[in-house]
Amino acid sequence: MSKPFYITTAISYPNGRPHIGHAYEAIAADAIARFYRLSGRDVRLITGTDEHGLKMVQTAREAGVDTIKLADEMSSYFIEMCSKLNIGHDGFRRTSEPAHHEASKALWKAMEANGDLYLDRYEGWYSVRDEAFYAEDELETGEGGEKLSPQGTPVVWTAEETWFFKLSKYQDKLQTLYAEHPEFIEPESRRNEVMRFVEGGLRDLSVSRTSFDWGVPVPGSPGHIMYVWVDALTTYMTGVGYPDTEGMFAKYWPADLHLIGKDIVRFHAVYWPAFLMSAGLPLPKQVFGHGFLLNRGEKMSKSVGNVVDPMQLAEQFGVDQLRYFLLSDVVFGKDGTYSADAIVTKTNADLANNFGNLAQRSLSMIGKNCDGKVPAPGEPTAAEEELLAQLDQCFIDINAAMTGGLFKIDTALDTIRERLSATNTYFADQAPWALRKTDPARADTVLYYTAEAIRQLAIMLRWAIPESCDRMLDLLAQPADARDFEHLTTAIVPGVALPAPQGIFPRLDLPVSETEA
Repeated sequence: MSKPFYITTAISYPNGRPHIGHAYEAIAADAIARFYRLSGRDVRLITGTDEHGLKMVQTAREAGVDTIKLADEMSSYFIEMCSKLNIGHDGFRRTSEPAHHEASKALWKAMEANGDLYLDRYEGWYSVRDEAFYAEDELETGEGGEKLSPQGTPVVWTAEETWFFKLSKYQDKLQTLYAEHPEFIEPESRRNEVMRFVEGGLRDLSVSRTSFDWGVPVPGSPGHIMYVWVDALTTYMTGVGYPDTEGMFAKYWPADLHLIGKDIVRFHAVYWPAFLMSAGLPLPKQVFGHGFLLNRGEKMSKSVGNVVDPMQLAEQFGVDQLRYFLLSDVVFGKDGTYSADAIVTKTNADLANNFGNLAQRSLSMIGKNCDGKVPAPGEPTAAEEELLAQLDQCFIDINAAMTGGLFKIDTALDTIRERLSATNTYFADQAPWALRKTDPARADTVLYYTAEAIRQLAIMLRWAIPESCDRMLDLLAQPADARDFEHLTTAIVPGVALPAPQGIFPRLDLPVSETEA
């Protein structure tokens, strides 16, 4: 039986429609999940929406609708995004679901039973936008002298009776975790930030609110609602059946990877493991904080007017073109930038020219000169042996990039792009169109090995751009059950009839607004 692999995205806050950052994270998580599925692993990918908290209440009030109505509408946009971008998740969890309420209460009771919750009065600074508490020494001063969170968001002074979690009790245990398992937080820059924060001393954390009633009620404490991050983080366990610790939970937990934005690493790498330690539950194996996506180098802002709808980009350029650009052009773990012209340039070069043109030319020659059937090859020469050796090394390299906890997605795709270029070079150097006149058998050999290279590269690229690679494998008449990494060791069968070749990657043009910019 294959070893399970459990991956989650952050649980998105749906007080607005999804933006390109949400799409990037979902696409990256989906790509990792697909890679491991193709490797033969039993993968579970969970995503969802974090619908509780004061911010949702305020947004609903401003819109003049019930909070649940806002949550229903906004979550539907995130579900639609996943569908549109071909995100193959195994469950979309909403924190408003009754099953999730029960999971959150079970975690609360477990922390309470361990003596880690107590009732007291909280007075301090709170950012509604971040749904986070901040100490005085963490605050910054705005241009107008106002106090701001480290994220630059407004804070308000809050005073109310709340339940506290004994976070300070877990400082030494957390520091031991980071020292003994440095892979717990990646990349290294995020790990260093978290370690500095914890070394500075941990204060007990306020984990309930009484100023609103939209959320999970605290068990046995009327009027108290759980702090949004307590129940949001619990979603990762709801996704595998908690509080039932048998069956699915026993199979998939602890999570192999929590993939999140760098701005919420503290919640996942400090609060979350402390909650789990308190509840006596296994800790996730890794928290990976990816970077931000910048629009032409600038952070997205509604006031600047540069917030981009990922659905519009997918419609404009193609789902796989958008997926490929985001996965290959952004160094995973660092901030990246995007623009319409960058998407067009990158995907035209790598997909339309490097991959699509090669497939179109070679398969058209097979269709015209080989009765539309995969030709029988002759003895391979040094050129074919070198081509096959490069393909073998390609898989070794991408496997190394995608495993071991670093998930070097862009490195893996660069490796595939290089092998595509090498296959193009092989095809051009061997010139089967010329060989057809002088040595037809040799031309058939070149066409056979070109088709075989395309088959292998389509399989190796399938985790990133699944729909396009499946269409490419359709053109090669490959069965649906012969498209995982295990079948890289097989070969395309001579004599197989191929359908008429079709273009998979049309060349993109810049929108008029971009060319005029």
